[in-house]
Amino acid sequence: MKKRLQNIAIATLVSAIVTSASWAQTALVEGTITKIDMAASKITIKHGPIKKFDMDEGMTMVFAVKDKSLLDKAKAGDKIKFDADNVNGQFVVTTIEKAK
Repeated sequence: MKKRLQNIAIATLVSAIVTSASWAQTALVEGTITKIDMAASKITIKHGPIKKFDMDEGMTMVFAVKDKSLLDKAKAGDKIKFDADNVNGQFVVTTIEKAK
């Protein structure tokens, strides 16, 4: 019984660590849209650090978008929060929200 409780405690701890690590990796990044290229499905964003890509400083970057519809409600000058993934060496925006 004691061994079973230890295993449950360890499993719970591991689950909590994995959950918090996943949350940290999906924290949205603040930025400002500087340009949108609808024809190429690309967006240029001046953004802060992106920790999940080990980018410790902000910069301006061109991103592809996962879904072109993400660009429908966006325009240059908008303050946003976004998430991106590295897909085959290309940074791809997966989520865009207007910043409040």
